Amino acid sequence: MGLFRAKWTDKIHDEWISNLLQNRPDLDPEKLALTRSLMDSAVPDCLVSGYEAIIAAVDLPDEGDRHVLAAGIHCNADAIITFNLKDFPAEKLAAHHIEPQHPDDFVVHQFGLNEAAVLNAARRCRLRLKKNPRTADQYLLALERCGLPQAVAHLRDYAEII
Repeated sequence: MGLFRAKWTDKIHDEWISNLLQNRPDLDPEKLALTRSLMDSAVPDCLVSGYEAIIAAVDLPDEGDRHVLAAGIHCNADAIITFNLKDFPAEKLAAHHIEPQHPDDFVVHQFGLNEAAVLNAARRCRLRLKKNPRTADQYLLALERCGLPQAVAHLRDYAEII
């Protein structure tokens, strides 16, 4: 599709897994490790390394998030996609030509760039849910619950094809 290049680090993986297990201790750590591995396998050249030396020079409200911006700087990212916008102020990221973007805004932006590609991706993602298959409406409801109401509003018109 080529609309964007997804990038992350091993440290970002460690954080999301740790946070998820803290909030959902019922989840199996081995399954999350498998998800991590599948993510890395599915996205070519996704892992960023070599950014560690610039972490100390990065200024953010939460020092624990500096590694994310450092990785973004290192890989020449255009945006950091996060629900946690308060810890990634636009003025701090602008100095590095990086934009903070909420995931909902990101998906809507992708929709504007290539509607067919987004619809195709949504359909593929829904159809991959083999263990817990969902109708298009159930899938859209799940996306809405995940904090993507604008994206769902765009996708809802195309429910019959996703």
